[in-house]
Amino acid sequence: MKSIKRRLTFHFSFQFISLFICILLLLCAAFFILAFYLSNEEVKHDFPSGTLSLLVTDTEVTENHAVIPEKIQKQIVKENMWYQVINESGKVIGEVNTPKGFPDRYSVAELVQMEETKKIKEYHLVTSFEKFFDVPSYYVLGYENDLRDELQNIYDKYQGKLPNEKEQKDITQEIVKSDASLQILNSTGHIVVSFGEEREVRYRPLELIGRKFEPGKYDTITTNFYDKKTGYTWVFHTPNRQHTDIVNASVIKQIIIVVIVIAVTVLFATIAFAVWNAFRYGGPLLLFTSWLERMGNGNYSEVLTDKEKKRVFRKNGKVRFQYRLYEEVIKAFYKMAEKLSAAEKERTKLELTREEWMTGISHDLRTPISTIQGYGHMLESGQYKWTEAELKEIGETLRQKGEYMVELVEDFSLAFKLKNQAIPLEAKPLEINQFLQNVVLKFVNDRTIQDVHFVYQPLNEKVLVKVDKRWFERMLDNIIFNGIKHNPPHITIKLSISVETEFISIEVKDDGVGMDESVLENLFERYYRGTNTSEKKEGSGLGMNIAKAICELHGGHIVVRSAPGVGTAITMKLPILR
Repeated sequence: MKSIKRRLTFHFSFQFISLFICILLLLCAAFFILAFYLSNEEVKHDFPSGTLSLLVTDTEVTENHAVIPEKIQKQIVKENMWYQVINESGKVIGEVNTPKGFPDRYSVAELVQMEETKKIKEYHLVTSFEKFFDVPSYYVLGYENDLRDELQNIYDKYQGKLPNEKEQKDITQEIVKSDASLQILNSTGHIVVSFGEEREVRYRPLELIGRKFEPGKYDTITTNFYDKKTGYTWVFHTPNRQHTDIVNASVIKQIIIVVIVIAVTVLFATIAFAVWNAFRYGGPLLLFTSWLERMGNGNYSEVLTDKEKKRVFRKNGKVRFQYRLYEEVIKAFYKMAEKLSAAEKERTKLELTREEWMTGISHDLRTPISTIQGYGHMLESGQYKWTEAELKEIGETLRQKGEYMVELVEDFSLAFKLKNQAIPLEAKPLEINQFLQNVVLKFVNDRTIQDVHFVYQPLNEKVLVKVDKRWFERMLDNIIFNGIKHNPPHITIKLSISVETEFISIEVKDDGVGMDESVLENLFERYYRGTNTSEKKEGSGLGMNIAKAICELHGGHIVVRSAPGVGTAITMKLPILR
């Protein structure tokens, strides 16, 4: 059972750890997807500043070298941009699609000018300064913006003043060619003059600021010029190619949606896991329940039905995967069923044997009781005159029959006590050679036993055993009497002793008729009587069972060898007292 405990512990630990890892991986994946989504949103809202933040994240920088992924390089070239990474000494340590004529090292003045003007030559710049592990780096993303330059020229041409009617027509023509529009605002945000497509009538205070920081949210990109002298603000609108018609949801709302999706996914995954576990472990439990119901109905032979066997076992006899966890339990059920079936057979057999014993005992008791009853009626009637010799003979017969009945009752009581180990042993050291010699002499000198030859073969050394002399002698008496009773006259019964490492073997061997397999199998069973109706001597059917119980009570065991026509050898093995 330790194996199945370890397997169950490992199985469920592995399941829950796997579930934890899967949920953790799911959360990590959701986190990265959310981060990627927010990064893309940042690119949309603030292009090309958002693009530069992605480039900074994906660029691997050391002190003298910057590794830019090939995929990003292709994307930069496709967007007609260029990209440089500059270290703290002003040296370019990584670049993509840099125009010809650009230096590979920048001076302090050049870098300051680039940061202040956000321009170098005809290119507009987006810059970023980052420091990783105390290694500072300056990232520069350059791109062309011809339209912004054209708008700058228009603004410079009129120096921020309101154009007259003729100039307004010229401005309108130039604006329309560029697919742009222009609004000139006063200090309150109201539109004074508008060129091209009509826009808002009035701008809210933070609207222009918002358009600058989140250009991706609008369908146009605004370029603002403020003239301090006139107080007018020139607002140019150019088409925003990065704008999409995605609903403008807040970041918090997006995060909430993602969290809800993750929670629902985890919920369904947990439900699926629970349902899978229910099928995985519910099936075997229902199987065991049906088996227990059959056991309760006394059907021990059928552990599994044919249908259940197909569910549990493959064609090659191996347990299917669903039931493999309970393989030891299934095997234990089979063993238990075998034991219960054997116990049921044993109970039936014992019941039958008990009935036979009761029949035999009734027959054995009926004879002496009939004798006692007959003599009692004769003595009570007063019709007969008895001589002293006849009365003595009657008394002797009554005594013998009474002793026989007492012996039957005592055997029955003793067998019950031995079965429940209710007999206290007074075990003492005993020299086995002398003891066995006395037992053999007792039978040799018994005048009631005739036509039996006894042989005793002692050891050449003294051997001590710790036994209760009274019960040990009773054991030997039962075995020897059994040999005398069930064999014809003129047999030889031989007692011999041999010593093994830790045990002494006492063998009682005869050259009688022997026993067949059925008698040998039931020799030590309670109530079993090997006698037949033709034998003169009766018995309780408990003698050999009592002998075996006494031997086991002394820490020993009995082995029997026999065959029809060969004889019987009964060996008792007992521990030696060192």
